[in-house]
Amino acid sequence: MMEPTFVDVLDARRTIAKYLKPTPFFKSIPLSNRLGFEAYIKCENLQPIGAFKVRGGINLISKLSEHERRCGVITASTGNHGSSIAYASALFGVKAIIGAPVGSNPYKIQAIRDLGATVELHGKDFDEARLWVEREAREKGYRYIHSANEPLLIAGVGTLYLEILEDLPDVDVIFVPVGGGSGASGACLVAKTVNPSIKVIGVQSEGAPAVYESWKTGKMIEKEKLETFADGLATRVPFELTMKIMRRMIDEIILVSEEDLKNAIRLLFETTHQLAEGAGAASTAGAVKMHRDLKGKKGALVISGGNLTMNMIRDIVLREER
Repeated sequence: MMEPTFVDVLDARRTIAKYLKPTPFFKSIPLSNRLGFEAYIKCENLQPIGAFKVRGGINLISKLSEHERRCGVITASTGNHGSSIAYASALFGVKAIIGAPVGSNPYKIQAIRDLGATVELHGKDFDEARLWVEREAREKGYRYIHSANEPLLIAGVGTLYLEILEDLPDVDVIFVPVGGGSGASGACLVAKTVNPSIKVIGVQSEGAPAVYESWKTGKMIEKEKLETFADGLATRVPFELTMKIMRRMIDEIILVSEEDLKNAIRLLFETTHQLAEGAGAASTAGAVKMHRDLKGKKGALVISGGNLTMNMIRDIVLREER
């Protein structure tokens, strides 16, 4: 696989600009006061699918060959990546099949179906669904879209970091959630090209630390199980292309607890009035954890998605104070 380049990100922006507007990016004074540094929020939760991944989906599907479009596409997803591929496939008239694990977020699954894609539920988690998808692709000739090992996906999601740097060229640190690593890879690619002194900090759940441990050890470490409610962070297996980019470019990856993620969801809602899902709040959870080191800095926190179920909103956002 060829790594995407900064030029690929610029090309992706020209493609995506026909279909998506830049998302809001603003300094939150209440959040800044709580964290002790200048905190700027990038609202990818306000994308048409409620998540940043739509950028990558549009960029990739727009560049399929005629043969690939006729064959259709298939991918594995716990939700937001699937919505991205479904949304982009609807734009370009491509048949899309999404393999998702049994027990996936029903809100996200219904959103994928509403966009016209076929959803097949297989396996107990993302990686078991991915294995089913890969078999289907081989047997039936679909264009298989990996959720991370796709240069066009990474270039597409990298466009959100172009927007951040255009709005805040003197940003000191960017916090990004880490699941499969496409977003973190896009952040590294853009930030380190424009200004190598910008720190990129990845944030992963303690209950799904495969990428963190792989990055720390230099080995590809797989986990037996996952223990996180944040489906956007729930990967048991690190991926080749994104790990290669992160090992070379990312400054740090940190782990946060499930309670850290829930507290960050509430903090964002209280201070910015933005709704974040678990993965979408990871950047803020990481910033809370590191806030003592960030005094006097300018930090960008990416709300990568906002697709919570009503039960999650009741249990996390609206829970009674203890």
